[in-house]
Amino acid sequence: MWHGVTARSKADAYEAFLEQRAVPDYRSVPGNLSVAVLRRDESELTHFMTVTRWDSEESIRAFAGDELLKAKYYPEDRDFLLEFEPQVQHFVVTAFAEAG
Repeated sequence: MWHGVTARSKADAYEAFLEQRAVPDYRSVPGNLSVAVLRRDESELTHFMTVTRWDSEESIRAFAGDELLKAKYYPEDRDFLLEFEPQVQHFVVTAFAEAG
């Protein structure tokens, strides 16, 4: 999971950037099972949370490199983000259900 914060005025543009650049980048890596981008608007800020699922640690390394906890940023992020959190969080899924 990764978290980022933008100015509310740039949130729509950042959402479009994530959909067009980041999501396809995640999905292009073999072993990526899913990507979800969550958004929470506040008065002047917008929070984004990216939640990805992977089939193995090796697949995560193929995307992120050997430093699994180091957040991966794109050059365009400088135009949107107010801060750059240095790390992501990893969790092991212990229960999961899909609709249907």
